[in-house]
Amino acid sequence: MEENKDFKDKNDLEIVFSKAVKAGKRIYYFDVKKNRRGELFLAITESKKKLGDDESQVSFEKHKIFLYKEDFEKFANGLSEVTSFIDRVNKENGIERRQTEE
Repeated sequence: MEENKDFKDKNDLEIVFSKAVKAGKRIYYFDVKKNRRGELFLAITESKKKLGDDESQVSFEKHKIFLYKEDFEKFANGLSEVTSFIDRVNKENGIERRQTEE
């Protein structure tokens, strides 16, 4: 499931736009934020649900990447190159892309 949000509430001035992508046990958040100078940047957060030893306590492990405008093109090109490589090698080895749960 995917979710788009436009933030116009005064409490959410830092986040301008957000998209959540659920992928199995992970959720990826793509948040467009505004810095103090009014410039927009992208914050990518991976959130993964973790259960405690007794499975009664739930926590979330989070990892963040901040991506700035001057790096968008290089990042997109690099991501495209490595995903194409993975798809090609998997195809050569007879491995099909798995569909994620929704």
